[in-house]
Parts: sequence; C-alpha cells; structure tokens
Amino acid sequence: MKRTELIIKVCGMREAANIQEVSTLAIDWMGFIFWPKSSRYVSKRPDYLPKDVKRVGVFVDEEPEKIVSISRLYRLDYIQLHGHETTTDINRLRQAIAEHGSATIPPQLIKAFSIATCEDLEQTKAYEGLADYFLFDTKGPSVGGNGIQFDWQVLENYHGQTPFLLSGGIGPEDAERIRTFHHPQCIGIDLNSRFEQSPGLKDIQKLKTFIQSL
Repeated sequence: MKRTELIIKVCGMREAANIQEVSTLAIDWMGFIFWPKSSRYVSKRPDYLPKDVKRVGVFVDEEPEKIVSISRLYRLDYIQLHGHETTTDINRLRQAIAEHGSATIPPQLIKAFSIATCEDLEQTKAYEGLADYFLFDTKGPSVGGNGIQFDWQVLENYHGQTPFLLSGGIGPEDAERIRTFHHPQCIGIDLNSRFEQSPGLKDIQKLKTFIQSL
C-alpha cells in the first residue's frame, strides 16, 4: 500500500495478533498506552511488537524512572506525555534518560495538549524547544480516546515552531477533511477509538480503507 506524506499513527494497540495485522498497513507509528486508568492499558508486553513501525509509548503524569524502564522493555522510539506534565517534569525526564537510558531510549518527546479554544494553544509556548513534537487532542472527560473532535480551525492560531500531529476523534469519514486541512506545522494524524471494534482492538478493514482514501 502506498504511503501518504503525512505520518500515520495508530494508537491504543494491545493485542498481539491485531498489532501484527495493523503493522502490515501503510502506517508509520504505533502507540501503546501505559496509563493504568485507560481502557487500552498495556499491562504486559505483547507477544508481538512491530519491527518496521516506530513504537510510541503514551504516559500520563508518570515518574521518569518508570518511563525509562518501560522504554527499555518495549524499545520505544518515542515517548508521548499525555497528562499535565510541566516543563520541570520534562527536564526531569530528559535528565533520567541521560543518566539511566541506553541506545534504545528515545531522545524525542511528544507532548500532548487538550484543545477546545484558541486560548488552549497558549500553553504550548512554554514547551517550545522542550518537546520535539506536539499532539493536539480534544479536550474531553477522558485523557484521550474520547472519540470526539475539536474545531480544527482553532489551529489557525497556532504559530509555534514545533511540528504537531492532529488527534481527537478522527474517523473513517474524515479522509476528505484531512486532505483539505493545511497547516505548515502539521506532520501527521493520530487514529484511535473511531477505528475500533472494542477498546484496544482495531478494525483492520476500516483502517485499510481510510488509509487508501488518503
């Protein structure tokens, strides 16, 4: 399957057979959620992990030492911080990686932000230069995986230099919207709950059809 120019990240993976099927599609990154309160929480290492797809570990307000430990175990390529992590927290994590990491620990961090209005974009300014990527998700009752979208026009007010992934309720019917959405810093999209049969189990045909339509 031909790849798009956008990075395609499929998040919330957990089941070995499903991971293997999804990894055969034209995707670039695969996300694993290490937050115990998530319905997609990865409590143990799956029997299969992709080799040709970048692995992203998603953490919520977790201690740096545990992030480093899980990063080693899963050989993560990226660490995504999806909670209320402060700039101090990110500096602590960078220090822990430098002190206790290895070649398998990623130097790149993704900081997620919950977005509803233009004012929500103000919080990104403090993280310029600290995170390698931003991820803009919908502000909702849960930390990600809400299945609802925010108004993408709000992002016209994002003038930062950090590239970002678009997330939050992207579904099978949104291919045309994504093709017509343009922002100089948008490098990819994040797919999750709207492509599931159940939490943590992705619908392969829905994903395949959607990616082809891009």
